[in-house]
Amino acid sequence: MSISKRGRFWRMSLMVNGKQIRKSTRTTDKKLAQRIHDKVMGQIAEGKWFEGSLGKHKIFKDMMDRYMAEHSTPKKASSERDLSSLCHLLPFFGSRVISEITPKLIYEYKNRRRSEGASPSTTNRELSLMKHAFNLAIREWEWIRENPVIRVSMEKELASRDRWLTCEEEEALLSVSPQWLKEIIIFAIETGCRREEILSLTWKDVDIFKKVVTIFAKKTGDRRTIPLTTKAFDVLMSKEKARTKRGSIKRDDFVFPHPGRQKVNFHTLRWAFEKALEKAKIEDFRFHDLRHTFASRLAQQGTDPYTIQKLMGHKTFTTTQRYAHHYSESLRSGIKALDDYRSERSKELAQIQQT
Repeated sequence: MSISKRGRFWRMSLMVNGKQIRKSTRTTDKKLAQRIHDKVMGQIAEGKWFEGSLGKHKIFKDMMDRYMAEHSTPKKASSERDLSSLCHLLPFFGSRVISEITPKLIYEYKNRRRSEGASPSTTNRELSLMKHAFNLAIREWEWIRENPVIRVSMEKELASRDRWLTCEEEEALLSVSPQWLKEIIIFAIETGCRREEILSLTWKDVDIFKKVVTIFAKKTGDRRTIPLTTKAFDVLMSKEKARTKRGSIKRDDFVFPHPGRQKVNFHTLRWAFEKALEKAKIEDFRFHDLRHTFASRLAQQGTDPYTIQKLMGHKTFTTTQRYAHHYSESLRSGIKALDDYRSERSKELAQIQQT
C-alpha cells in the first residue's frame, strides 16, 4: 500500500478485502497525495471506505458530461431530447457535488419547473435522465452510493394524447404541403413509422419486390418489417424512378433526402410541417400524431391489437392499449359469435327434445 507517480498525478495502491485497487489521487502534490492515502487507509480500517469514494468531489456537470459522452451519443434517437433536458437541469444542479444532491433539492427543482410552466411530462423526462445518470454513477463508475432521484415522486401526467387526422384534415394538409413533405406525410400515415425512422430510411431497407420496408428502431433497438399499403408503395416507386433517372442507385442513399442526398434535418421538417398545418388550419397536431393516425385507423377497421402492436413496434401491449377504444365496434363480432353460439345450442336442444 503506497503512492506512486503516474503521468501528472500521484496514484494510490490499496488492498481492500484481498483485492488490490489502484486509484488516482487527482493531485500533483506528493504531500497532499500522501495525506489522501493516509485518510483512505483510516477509512478502510474503520470500514467506512468503498471503492467509489474518490468520486465524492464530482459535480453534477461531471456526471452529465460523462453520461452524454458514453450513453447519449448523437446516433441515439433520444440525444436531442437529453440535450433539451440538460438545458434546464444544468443551471440548477450543474456545480453541485453529486453526493450533496438530496431529494429535498430535487423537490425544489420540481417546484421551480412547475412555476416556469413546464408540463408534467417534460419535468418527468428531465428527472428520468437524471435518475439514469445517477444509476450509472453507482453501478458502473462507482462515484456514489445512493440515487436521490428514486426517493422523489414523478409528476402526475395527463392522459395520453389521442389526436389523429380525419380524412378531410389529411386532404387539406397534403394539398398545402410541398412535394417532399407530402411524400413524408403520406409515408408516415401509411406505415406508422416514427419521424427519425423515416428520415433514416435508406434504400437497402426497402424491398420493392416484396413490397415491404425494414425498420431499425433506435428507440427500442428492435427491427420490424412493415408491409406497404398501395399509397406507400406508390410513393416509393415514384422516388425509385426519380433516382434511377438521375443515375443515383446507391443502396445507402436516403429514401427521403434533401437535394444532394443529404439526410433531412428534423428542424427543417418541423418548420415545414408546422407551416403546412397553419395553412391547412389544423390545430393541436404534431408530426408524431401521424403515427397515432395510422394505429387509430387500423383499430377502427377492426385490426386485432396484437397486429397493431407488431406494426407499431411497441415493446409491450400496454402502449398499444391506448387505441382500444377505437376497437370497440370490431368487438361486436365477438358478441355476435356468442349470440350465434347460444342460437345453435337452442336449436340442438330443440332437436333433442323432439326426438
